[in-house]
Amino acid sequence: MNRRTLLGCLSLVALPVTMLGSLPASAQLAASRPHTPQDQADIAHIEAYLNGITSMKARFLQVDANGNSVGGNVWMHRPGRMRFEYDPPDKMLLVAGHGLLVFYDPAVKQTTNIFLSSTPLGLLLENNLKLSGKVTVTGIARAKGQIQLSLVRTEKPEAGTITLIFATDPLTLRSWIITDAQGRKTQISLYDMTYGGNYPDRMFTFVGPQFEH
Repeated sequence: MNRRTLLGCLSLVALPVTMLGSLPASAQLAASRPHTPQDQADIAHIEAYLNGITSMKARFLQVDANGNSVGGNVWMHRPGRMRFEYDPPDKMLLVAGHGLLVFYDPAVKQTTNIFLSSTPLGLLLENNLKLSGKVTVTGIARAKGQIQLSLVRTEKPEAGTITLIFATDPLTLRSWIITDAQGRKTQISLYDMTYGGNYPDRMFTFVGPQFEH
C-alpha cells in the first residue's frame, strides 16, 4: 500500500477509480433521498445507535476501487478520536484527535495534518451526532439484512460523502465508504469488533518518532 491509498480513504488524496463494480457489492445499492416515515424511523435508529458507541476496537480491511487491499487495527473513542495502525510491511499510522487528522508515513518520514472537520470521517466521530441540520442525509438504501446511509456536511458538501453500511439484525456498523469530490471511493470494512474500553488519550495524540523514547 502507498501513501495515496491511505489518504484516499479519508478523501485527502485521490484514489484512481476504474469502475464502481470494483468495490464490494454493498457499495452498489441504489440509494434515494429519505422521505418516507420508514426512512425517518431508520435514520433515528441509526442516530441513536451511533451515539451509543463511546469506544470500539476492531480489525479493518481497506479496499480501493482497483481492488487493492490492506488490513490493520482501528480504535475509536468518541467524540473526535480514532487510530488506524496498518499491518506490516506498511507500518503507516493515522491518528484523529484534538481536532486534527494526522497521517505519518515512515517510508518518507513525512507527516500530514488536516482539520478533522474537513473530512467526511469526522462526521462519524462527532459528539452527539445529529443526522439533520449540520448533517444532510443524501441517500438511504436497503438490501436484505442491510441498510446504508450517505451523509455530507450541510455547509461543506464538497468535502466529500461518507456512506455508512449497517447490518440490521441487530443494527451494527459493518463498513463505510468515503467518496471524495471527484467521486473516487475507498471502503473500510470492520470485523472482530469489541465495544467499550477506556483507551488512553496518548493513543490519539501523534508523537513523532524523534520524540519517542
